[in-house]
Amino acid sequence: QSFIRQNEAVVSTQSTGEKFNKVEWWGTIIKGDDEISTKKVQPENSKLADLDGETRSMVEKMMYDQRQKAAGLPTSDDAKKADTMKRFMDQHPEMDFSKCKWG
Repeated sequence: QSFIRQNEAVVSTQSTGEKFNKVEWWGTIIKGDDEISTKKVQPENSKLADLDGETRSMVEKMMYDQRQKAAGLPTSDDAKKADTMKRFMDQHPEMDFSKCKWG
């Protein structure tokens, strides 16, 4: 939240940082501002060891899932869903799953 003083009146603005269209980047936050050039941003190289435990775990999962997807293999979420379904099927041998379509 920020406060702008304009003609002796205080105007409050607040930005949640959320975008409605999550597919494309915004060139500016406020119309009329200079355009933000993402090509000028030089991110620092970092090592997984530099990250806190939770962030490192999330990044490692994302990297694993990216490798799995590139190899045409199931992601960790896909494997978890398949395992849950297999346990359900094992717990319910009375049910016929032969005509189920997966995926």
